[in-house]
Order: sequence, then structure tokens, then C-alpha cells
Amino acid sequence: MKKYEEENYKYENICDKIYPWVKTELTDSHALNGKHFSKKDAPVISFLGDLNVVFAIKRAEDAYEILKDNMLPPECDIIELYHKSCENLNRDVEFVVANTWYGGFGIVADGHHEASSVCFKHIWQVCADKLKDDLIIMIPRKDAVLFAPAGNKETVQKMIDHGEQAYEQGENKISKNLYRFSRERKELVTYEE
Repeated sequence: MKKYEEENYKYENICDKIYPWVKTELTDSHALNGKHFSKKDAPVISFLGDLNVVFAIKRAEDAYEILKDNMLPPECDIIELYHKSCENLNRDVEFVVANTWYGGFGIVADGHHEASSVCFKHIWQVCADKLKDDLIIMIPRKDAVLFAPAGNKETVQKMIDHGEQAYEQGENKISKNLYRFSRERKELVTYEE
């Protein structure tokens, strides 16, 4: 019996429990099988710059398993899987924008999906429109997404300092790189000063 034929991995049994996780390193300390996986054994989508999207199956309230290739039927379309996982994320996870002590903002969710917020252009468009500016975004860890209005250089620098500290002190590191959401072009790009 193939792995994807097992009851625990049948696509119809897991498709509503799969979520996109944004990563640079293919490792996750919270996932049941997340110590190390690779593009050779898991579906990975290049997302933006050094960011990739991997997929996690929710197994219990606070337990996740990284989706591996052998858990998917051969006819599975990875782009359709990405869209389905984003639908699941949109349905099940509430993203809240919180103020930071230095005048920037952060995305708060459930400790597992904060970084996945970058998959949703509408979150960034609403924030950019409210702030009437482009956004500089930093994703230091899986559970930490920070952003600030691009025109406020002092706040952006404080956000960078905060983000670098969060990166150094936490688990499930993602990146110290910066990304820019263009309010006018409605797109997320890697940031170059």
C-alpha cells in the first residue's frame, strides 16, 4: 500500500487540513516530522526571493506534520494544492494587525501561521491603503511578521532592529531580509534600498 492510500493520508481526508507555511530553511521544530526535509521529498514552491512555501497538515490542536511527496497521489497538482491550502488558511486562521512599541506593526495569529500572512495580498493592500504608503515587511520567524510604512525611515530602522533581535532569539527562523509591498502596483517584492 502506498502512503497516500493510507487512511491517515488519503487526500480527501487531509485536503481541508493542509496549510501553506512560508520558509527559507526546510526545517521546523514544531512539526512532527519537521527536523529536516528537502525539495527531493516534499512539495516546495519558490515564493519570493529566498522564501519558499511548504505544506503542513494539521493533525491535532497544536500538532502539524510536513506534507511529503509520498503522501500525495501522483495526479495532485501542486499549484491547486497551494490555492486549496490558502483557502483553508483564510477559513481557519484569523490574522490581526497589532501595534508595536516603536510605531510599526505586527501580524498576530496562532503562533504557527503568522509568516503565512504574506500569501494574502489583500492583507497588505488594506494596510498600505490605511497607512497611505508602501510597506516594508520583515519575516524574522514563523511566528513573527513585522511591517512599517516605507516613508517613515526611523520606524523602519527600529523595525529592522527589532526583527533582527527576534530572528537571533527565536526558533523557526525565516529571514532578516526585507520585502516591500507596493501600494500602487499591489505587489510584494524583495526590497532593495
